[in-house]
Amino acid sequence: MKVSFLDLKAPYLELKEELDAAYQRVMESGWYILGQEVEAFEQEFAVYCETKYCIGVGNGLESLHLILRAMKIGAGDEVIVPANTYIATWLAVSYAGAIPVPVEPDRNTYNIDPNKIEAAITSKTKAIIAVHLYGQPADMDFINEIASRHNIKVIEDAAQAHGALYKGRRVGGLADVAGFSFYPGKNLGAFGDGGAVTTNNRQLADKIRLLHNYGSRSKYYNEVKGFNSRLDELQAAFLRVKLNKLDEWNERRKQIAKYYLKELQEYTDLKLPYVAEFSESVWHLFVISSPQRDKLKRYLDTVEVSTLIHYPIPPHLSDAYAENLGTNWQINSYPITQMISSQILSLPISPHLNKTEIQIVVEILLEVFKHDII
Repeated sequence: MKVSFLDLKAPYLELKEELDAAYQRVMESGWYILGQEVEAFEQEFAVYCETKYCIGVGNGLESLHLILRAMKIGAGDEVIVPANTYIATWLAVSYAGAIPVPVEPDRNTYNIDPNKIEAAITSKTKAIIAVHLYGQPADMDFINEIASRHNIKVIEDAAQAHGALYKGRRVGGLADVAGFSFYPGKNLGAFGDGGAVTTNNRQLADKIRLLHNYGSRSKYYNEVKGFNSRLDELQAAFLRVKLNKLDEWNERRKQIAKYYLKELQEYTDLKLPYVAEFSESVWHLFVISSPQRDKLKRYLDTVEVSTLIHYPIPPHLSDAYAENLGTNWQINSYPITQMISSQILSLPISPHLNKTEIQIVVEILLEVFKHDII
């Protein structure tokens, strides 16, 4: 039996009636940009994230880019970023004209290690972007305390953590501002691109709302050089439907993770995910680690269990940042990040996996390690 990593059609089938109704509602309205659906979703998502403001934008990358622009972070400024993250976090900094300054991750959580942040701060540092990687919140109190002492801003990259909790509080309202992605594969995913910014800072929210719509509050009256980064009206309608299921779907993910952790715990050569006591992960990904990762993945491919690597190439070794090698950093500048990228493997953890599929994944892995197949 084939086990897919992610079935993007499954959410539609589960919510077909409501999603079709949302589509019909938008199409019959005759209003397709910045209408009632976007406004309603912004209000509902702000309530969900326990924040005062939400601004829908084009995608997750643009959410971070607009945040940096609104904070007037640009040329010559430095922004601390995780060395171990998806490259979009870094690209947002580069798009703003600033310089990404990588910091190594904690070996257990894979999130940015707060103990290493202070050494990376200089007189040019203007912000820290804390990524809630794989669905687990970063240690925000620690990070905020460091930032407060140095008078720098903190931005949450919550693209993988919709609904996650840090000490009982939702991500999205744990720092100055947060950026979200609604890419289809996210815990809260649209049927296309989409993103949002959440904050409790009214002035910052107003600036981002201005920037995301050509720098205009009123049509044809442009106050600043803005951008076109607007959440689509149709996607907002779909997201409103899915938002009502998010907690339930996250709970399904947690149950799958719990099963994996229980059944695979005895194999010491397989590093399982670690969840810090201060956080409640929403398990966007279930990431294992093994020195035999590549052999394991090839074997799982042959038995039709689909896995992915998040992420095989660290940003500092990507061609996109090749000009920095030998200047800002060396090939071996971030050994923990490079070790992680060479050993991690993401197992299927979609909320739409059935019990049989989950059992198949576990049974195959047990066979691999019991009989030393790889």
